[in-house]
Amino acid sequence: MSTADPSQAPRQTLLCLKWGDRYSSEYVNRTYAMAMRNTSRPLRVVCFTDDPTGIREEVEVFPMPEFDLPERMRWHPFRRMFIFKPELADLTGNVLHLDLDLLITGSIDAFFDYRPELDFCVCENWTQIGQGIGNMSVFRFRVGALTKVWDRFRPDPMAMMDLYRNSQTFVCRTLGKVEFFPSEWCLSFKHSLIPRWPLNFFKTPVLPKETKVIAFTGKPDIDEATRGEWPVNKPWKKLYKHVRPTAWIADHWR
Repeated sequence: MSTADPSQAPRQTLLCLKWGDRYSSEYVNRTYAMAMRNTSRPLRVVCFTDDPTGIREEVEVFPMPEFDLPERMRWHPFRRMFIFKPELADLTGNVLHLDLDLLITGSIDAFFDYRPELDFCVCENWTQIGQGIGNMSVFRFRVGALTKVWDRFRPDPMAMMDLYRNSQTFVCRTLGKVEFFPSEWCLSFKHSLIPRWPLNFFKTPVLPKETKVIAFTGKPDIDEATRGEWPVNKPWKKLYKHVRPTAWIADHWR
């Protein structure tokens, strides 16, 4: 039996980004709290943001880089391409990036342990299985090792935005073949856990024990899913877009 002291392990780094008003500082604070409950090692939590108001002091805050991209990209996910520059503040080594609309339900240490020799590892996009596209809600990258992404993006950002539907497709196609985390680790609440119609009207989503992160892409948001609400922009969509109140979300979203 190992007698190693987890507190003496190398410090891991978790990165999140917050810009605009889609997510408040509460999301950063809860991401910090969830991550701390789900690691047995020293953890550094870093947030790049354009508004640090309300972010708890334990989170290391860095300003979002100066905006010098086309206005169309101000709030677009393509803006995060700056993390693939040769230098990223004082960060080094492998860094785990998590979006703010995530629920952490299991140990994040495994994301650092899984094939640490890789420069990039991502969860496979749930709507593009087998197409070599990751969902960049959850990915690990080695700082300074993926500069070809930035080098391709920076000369003509609009051309890349017009050529690729989204930033994750651009990144994965630029890198070529990418490696994925085990599929059971990262799930989508909407695509993986809500039962198919019409069972979604009668069965509550179940949390698999192997799952470590759940992404809330699109709608419903985390708080809406907890209450059993699925906002729709057209009334007829209520005929199939439905989720039952999912109480176990609140056990983790704190």
